[in-house]
Amino acid sequence: MRNFVSSRVAAVPPSGIRRFFDIAATMKNVISLGIGEPDFVTPEPILRAGMRSLERGETHYTSNSGTVELRRALCDHLDKLYGARYDPETEILITVGVSEALYLALTAILNPGDEVLVPEPCFVAYTAEVTFAGGTPITIPTRVEDNFQVTVGALEAAVTPRTKALLIGYPNNPTGAVMERANLIEIGRFAEKHDLLVISDEIYDRLVYDFEHVCFASLPGMRERTVTLGGFSKAYAMTGWRLGYACGPADLLAAMRKIHQYTIMSAPTTAQVAALDALDGGDKFVQGMVAEYDRRRTLIVGGLNSLGLDTFEPRGAFYAFPSVAKSGMDDNTFAEKLLLEEEVAVVPGSAFGASGAGFVRCCYATAYEKIEMALERMERFMRRHG
Repeated sequence: MRNFVSSRVAAVPPSGIRRFFDIAATMKNVISLGIGEPDFVTPEPILRAGMRSLERGETHYTSNSGTVELRRALCDHLDKLYGARYDPETEILITVGVSEALYLALTAILNPGDEVLVPEPCFVAYTAEVTFAGGTPITIPTRVEDNFQVTVGALEAAVTPRTKALLIGYPNNPTGAVMERANLIEIGRFAEKHDLLVISDEIYDRLVYDFEHVCFASLPGMRERTVTLGGFSKAYAMTGWRLGYACGPADLLAAMRKIHQYTIMSAPTTAQVAALDALDGGDKFVQGMVAEYDRRRTLIVGGLNSLGLDTFEPRGAFYAFPSVAKSGMDDNTFAEKLLLEEEVAVVPGSAFGASGAGFVRCCYATAYEKIEMALERMERFMRRHG
């Protein structure tokens, strides 16, 4: 019998994260610093809004683009926060999480052989999604010495006549890095020079510490060449509701909407109603969660540094990214031994690209007390191996 799996799908390896989660699932006392998901329950008013929607019998499809009420609220939200104004009728699309929004954007723009520049370390789906869409990912290493900010010099060294887009994600998963406005302006000039589309994944935009997030599309001249991706999973603790959005020029959004129509129809109705409530009154809950994440950030970064695991200071998202060089192990060996010996789950940095090798990702979106326990176990581990 022939092999029915397409070559492009077969060429993509399984997620480097899943193996450690599968091992951890067989163990009883694991402290997980691996899952990039808030440990908070969705705030009660948002939950209630979704429940009332179900009780009213709102269990049918919405417009392919999403409810007009949510689109209008999102446009006002982005304008208020970043001065990025969109037409709710033609320039915004509600999606099933940011993952669908990314899939739609790449599928809408890529022809076979088109290249997409992807700075690494990055979210594990980026390069895979480029491949699934028929394009070629060109990875661009970032360095801790540059605060994991991608540089125009590195981009210039990689761009070719086949390059069609740049895919960036800041605040960054897995490093917690943020991009300074001056660097983003330089990247904007680079995109103009080479006539590139920029796909900017800003799912962690609200989770920043002593820093003001810059929406890439708000920069001079960038609105017409940027697709902004965002969502409700991280800031509002709504991962299971599966709701995201894409904003951008009308012609690109029309192409994305066409794919969305044929593959998805519409995002979950109940989630859209809940998201509208999140935008209307959820800001105080976001601020409270960010304050708690900041408290945990201080604990885990200081704790890891005290163990000899030199840790880059994250300014966004909810990840610490320590180097494991002083353990004498590579990142995969470190993560596996730590899990088996001390039942602490972290993710090898190489799961997020080659430039993540030598680091591990530790998610601090878990209880303060659990982070303290994890650090105690890691101290025992480093005494044996460090």
